[in-house]
Amino acid sequence: MKPHYIGLQSDFPENERRLIEVKGKSVGVFRLKGELYAVLNYCPHQGAPLCQGLVRPWVNAPAAGEFGYDREGEILRCPWHQWEFDIKTGCMVVDGKVRTKTYKVTVETFDVTEEDGKVYVIA
Repeated sequence: MKPHYIGLQSDFPENERRLIEVKGKSVGVFRLKGELYAVLNYCPHQGAPLCQGLVRPWVNAPAAGEFGYDREGEILRCPWHQWEFDIKTGCMVVDGKVRTKTYKVTVETFDVTEEDGKVYVIA
């Protein structure tokens, strides 16, 4: 794994995404609360361009008839079938209150570093 230059810090504004290519793979880079995260632009369900989906908060239901929002801008929803992934970890997000058999599903993520105003993805 080595660093790949992907642009300047100013190329990655807060709460925006940018698609880049690293080693022949399409990768979405997101800046959330000042930190950069990189996610493979490929949904493990059926290969959709994941990073073209909605970025949204986690919707929760603390009680019947109530709902709220947590983790603003941290959830990436697949544009084809609405599977949701945590941008920070790549893990699929599932409501813990749902009583169904679940399987661990993740999206490949990459470390991102910033040095002297330049941004690198480690791949």
